[in-house]
Amino acid sequence: MGKIKMTAEPGKHEIIMTREFDAPRELVFKALTDPTLIPRWWGRTYTKTAVDYMDARPGGGWRYVEQDTDGSEYAFRGVYHDITAPERVVQTMEFEGMPGHVGLETMTLEEHDGKTTITTSSIFQSVEDRDGMLQTDMETGANESWDQLEDVIKTLL
Repeated sequence: MGKIKMTAEPGKHEIIMTREFDAPRELVFKALTDPTLIPRWWGRTYTKTAVDYMDARPGGGWRYVEQDTDGSEYAFRGVYHDITAPERVVQTMEFEGMPGHVGLETMTLEEHDGKTTITTSSIFQSVEDRDGMLQTDMETGANESWDQLEDVIKTLL
């Protein structure tokens, strides 16, 4: 349906991303929380993703490993704090390449007229951590992932 709208106000610890998908939120939620679907959309277009583990329940954890074309691996992990199907997921996220820099992510899904808007608020421990994440070309990566998510959701319709 389009590109992510990203907001990162100067001096704040937060990044907010919003995007609309042309599907009911139950299907969008399924694509976000089903470990068999994650490898089909998570990551950049030139990487392959494997789900090392995923226990989508409060207190459960997750770990995804991306591999690029030259074989380099990039792992991400976190813990689920709240999952309220099909409207909200609260989890931590840490890039293992930068240990100790953990963000708290709250993803809400709102449905209007058969379309679902995802809003993700990512809170970082410091403004420097937030700015460091922005400098990794996060917006391009998020757009690629969510474009692929949109393709996966279409297969579920």
